[in-house]
Amino acid sequence: MNGRLQRIWVLLRLAVALAVGWRFGWAWGALTLGLHAAILAGGFLQLRWVNRPAPTWGQLLRAWAREVVASELAFSWRQPWREWAEPDHLPAGAGQGVLLVHGFSCNRGRWNGWMKRLRQQGIAFVAPSLEPAFGSIEAYADEIEAGVQRLKAHTGRMPVLCAHSMGGLALRAWWRRFGAGHEAPHVITLGSPHQGTRMAALGLGINTQQMRLGNAWLAALPGLPDVDCFWTPCDQIVNPAERAILAGARAHRLDGVGHMGLVHSEEAWQCCQTALASSLVSVNTPRRI
Repeated sequence: MNGRLQRIWVLLRLAVALAVGWRFGWAWGALTLGLHAAILAGGFLQLRWVNRPAPTWGQLLRAWAREVVASELAFSWRQPWREWAEPDHLPAGAGQGVLLVHGFSCNRGRWNGWMKRLRQQGIAFVAPSLEPAFGSIEAYADEIEAGVQRLKAHTGRMPVLCAHSMGGLALRAWWRRFGAGHEAPHVITLGSPHQGTRMAALGLGINTQQMRLGNAWLAALPGLPDVDCFWTPCDQIVNPAERAILAGARAHRLDGVGHMGLVHSEEAWQCCQTALASSLVSVNTPRRI
């Protein structure tokens, strides 16, 4: 559903830009396409007053420039047009797996860069597109469980679970419902509103209500037993910034990176690689008697 909505949005943006260009000149048409970048700039500016300590102007400028590219790549190309460019990968003989969980208003195309790299490494992965797009986060637990079961059946072990944004809350909802049937997974969350976010007050849908500050559903979610939380003081979506940190987690701060840009961070990718290496060592190391 999100892919279809985003295709409509891309075509609408192009149509408006062409109409403005035809009527007022092509320079104005190009500026119309650039309104997205201007709106993003407002989201970053407010972080100077929301986050403490405040990010520097240089960090905000760098994050904004990267976010313009990252968000256009996601919402104008990968998610609307390339959702299935990288299908789920279950190669013969794979001994490790990764489950990739996207965030609000996204789909599995959000992870195309990671999926391409995992495929090159011969690592199994599953990336569901969570539906309904604007329904309860609780509803995503079944799709996550199906992905976990596919990877466990194929590799013989629990996959590493990676989630961006709302996907981290979906993993916690999954863990509450299905955790008793699994060994503790290694979880990596990127910009997940574990303690809610101010920006959810501007959103529509049940899932945005569940991400608002101080709501009962979020307060009742369990933690995760083994989790790395990546967060950034330049997160224009999850703020105040420290709300992306889950109690008891290993917190990783990234500067000069925006919300969508977290998925492109090499630090997060390397964390996934370390988790895969650790799981392989733990399985292959014999017990001492």
